[in-house]
Amino acid sequence: MAKRTGPSNQHTQELIQELKKLGHSQNSNFWKTIATQLEKSTRQRRIVNLSKIEKTTYDKEVIIVPGKVLGNGSLTKNVTIAAFQWSETAREKVKNRMSIQELMKKNPTGKGVRIIG
Repeated sequence: MAKRTGPSNQHTQELIQELKKLGHSQNSNFWKTIATQLEKSTRQRRIVNLSKIEKTTYDKEVIIVPGKVLGNGSLTKNVTIAAFQWSETAREKVKNRMSIQELMKKNPTGKGVRIIG
């Protein structure tokens, strides 16, 4: 059995380290969970369509997707979405989007943020 090495992308490795540090300093399991999700292989990461986000969220909610957001469906609610990756069509359709790093700076404790996927 091969030894699991984790993501080889330097940017992803740095993000995971930042998430772990923030989780430890804020004593927040939320950011530690996001780091664990991003450590998975790309095949096991969460993939979420806009239609699922539309069905499962409330208006003016902040959510995070520790994976990729796809543009299938439409989003009519005023939802702020932070995600690791975006498809081209999802980028065009979502107005209130941000990176995980931006969400970490805005909300270091992770309170009021839901994980979708």
